[in-house]
Amino acid sequence: MTEKITKSDAEWRAQLTPTQYAVLRQHGTERPFTGEYVNTKTPGTYLCAACEQPLFASDTKFESGTGWPSFWDVVEKGNVTLHEDNSHGMQRVEALCSRCGSRLGHVFEDGPRDTTGLRYCINSVSLKLQGKE
Repeated sequence: MTEKITKSDAEWRAQLTPTQYAVLRQHGTERPFTGEYVNTKTPGTYLCAACEQPLFASDTKFESGTGWPSFWDVVEKGNVTLHEDNSHGMQRVEALCSRCGSRLGHVFEDGPRDTTGLRYCINSVSLKLQGKE
């Protein structure tokens, strides 16, 4: 298991862009269809934008039509933790990076039925794509 990363609020603010900080540290959401990775088809691994822990493989990415990058599985069990999210009058499951606690997005049970049936709906600003060499 990877060691947890803990930083002060000032350290996170210095490291992340204002948009990344709002999403990853303040549990915000980027607007649909605006993120860098919504339509990306580049092969590789999607890392946490804050700590670079591997999160999702490009071969699990699929077109969900929701406006956010969507994946049907994580790259390695334990790299993404799930928490109940009852904000905004809804009951959802929030996805967080297990290493640094950054908010990634949400998980829904409306993904491809021929795989896991899950849809990890992830904010582009929460990710950094490491292309295959």
